Amino acid sequence: MEDVIKLVADKTGISPEQAKSAVETVVGFLKEKLPAGLGEQLEGVMSGKELPGGIAGMAAGLKDKLGL
Repeated sequence: MEDVIKLVADKTGISPEQAKSAVETVVGFLKEKLPAGLGEQLEGVMSGKELPGGIAGMAAGLKDKLGL
């Protein structure tokens, strides 16, 4: 998640602390809205864990393509 926080801080010009708060807020919101199990996978992807196949694999691939 640190890479995403740095990206948000760099792209927006806000402090790393503010970026961390923003990223945590968005991830928390998404975890609440996603179907059961996907929220945990999202958190895993954001923390850099390797997740096999399925939506988690696609999310990890998207994360890599976006340079996050």
